[in-house]
Amino acid sequence: MTSLSHFLFLFLFSFFLLTSLASSSTSLSNEIFEIFESSGSAGRALLQTKKSCSVEFEFQNYTILTSQCKGPQFPPVACCNGFKDFACPFADALNDMASDCAMVMFNYINIYGNYPPGLFANMCREGKLGLDCPIVHEATNNTKLT
Repeated sequence: MTSLSHFLFLFLFSFFLLTSLASSSTSLSNEIFEIFESSGSAGRALLQTKKSCSVEFEFQNYTILTSQCKGPQFPPVACCNGFKDFACPFADALNDMASDCAMVMFNYINIYGNYPPGLFANMCREGKLGLDCPIVHEATNNTKLT
């Protein structure tokens, strides 16, 4: 299992490095979904090696997502657009596979939205580089809940 964890880490790191060098546009990497989905089985040691996220996701305003993506139907277009509206301002932090940002963000999304596990990973796919993000500024979504 240790060699699998090392292989997974090296693969994700290499893929992230190559995609970040090959792409000049901003995107949310598909790996953010894979890291979240596999976090329960990746092993404790792998999770402990991650650096803490620089974004305080616990204080973000999730209304932009939860107002668009509602169950029980969870319409794919509305949910994926809402997810991108929320997550794209944090693309750089989320795509940093050395941090726990993606895992932390998905935990808070599931707390605030009560979404089924894997909802966004299963619905929101746009291409091999991940979700295309329009040019956004992190400050636009960096508002605290009161």
